[in-house]
Amino acid sequence: MARPAFRTRPMDLPDYPATRHRFEVRPGIEMSYLDEGPRDGEVVVMVHGNPSWSYYWRHLVNGLSKPGDGKGYRCIVPDHVGMGLSDKPDDAPKALPRYDYTLRSRVDDLTALLDHLGIDGPVTLAVHDWGGMIGFGWALSHQAQVQRLVILNTAAFPMPEAKTVPWQLALGRDYNLGEMVIRGFNAFSSGASRLGVERKMPPEVRRAYVAPYDSWKNRISTVRFMQDIPLSPADRAWPLLEESGKRLPEYAGLPAFIGWGLKDFVFDHLFLDRFKADLPDAEVMAFDDAGHYVLEDKHEVLVPAIRRFLDAHPLQA
Repeated sequence: MARPAFRTRPMDLPDYPATRHRFEVRPGIEMSYLDEGPRDGEVVVMVHGNPSWSYYWRHLVNGLSKPGDGKGYRCIVPDHVGMGLSDKPDDAPKALPRYDYTLRSRVDDLTALLDHLGIDGPVTLAVHDWGGMIGFGWALSHQAQVQRLVILNTAAFPMPEAKTVPWQLALGRDYNLGEMVIRGFNAFSSGASRLGVERKMPPEVRRAYVAPYDSWKNRISTVRFMQDIPLSPADRAWPLLEESGKRLPEYAGLPAFIGWGLKDFVFDHLFLDRFKADLPDAEVMAFDDAGHYVLEDKHEVLVPAIRRFLDAHPLQA
């Protein structure tokens, strides 16, 4: 069920598009999303990770959706359930409505949103952080629609063997101490807005990043995301991630753009190396002076570069 678009106050969320949309992705649960740019424009689906939200993509949305000197792109950017401006339901057994915070649920939600919007033609898939697992998970059953890739500090495969699990992720997977630290003190969202960049965020931007996670209740997804990270076959998200990784080389013939902040302690050069190996013809921009939130550190460079990339590789209907 669609709900009318409504406007936010621009001063609350700097540079964030003023009009957002909502629809009932599951009974009693509404998803917020951006849908910017011309309705007949080439579609770019941008998928965020944790603990960010659609706000992360704002510079790219603004740079692509307006025609400027070229064509405008239709930018569709969901907030995952529990994230950003979407509803944040509980997952307790008797909760109503109840949401199962799993990778499978995220993939199904993205499918529901794009079906709701009638997106059944070619798209550009843009992913960041654990949005890579969600986006490429969706692509497993919609591969023919994916005709271009924009990949930013993310994964679509199990953690490289040479990679040690960072202690911050290990803590987040702890259902006792980790949950208390993340939900009680907003440690993950607050910490990421500081440690995820090399160029300090302006105070108003940092406030926008953490604003949706202002209470124990509203931080549920930031910790459930971490607890759902598949690290071994014993984890329920493992089969989906493993299949995505096996099929990643199938995208080698597609135009692909990779932007990477090399000061990322989670998605480091080992993840970048895997993408470069599986997508050998990808255009790569890697930055020694950028962190995990590479679009924050380098949006002045990346946004025009991604626009040039898209303009140079038009979608085939």
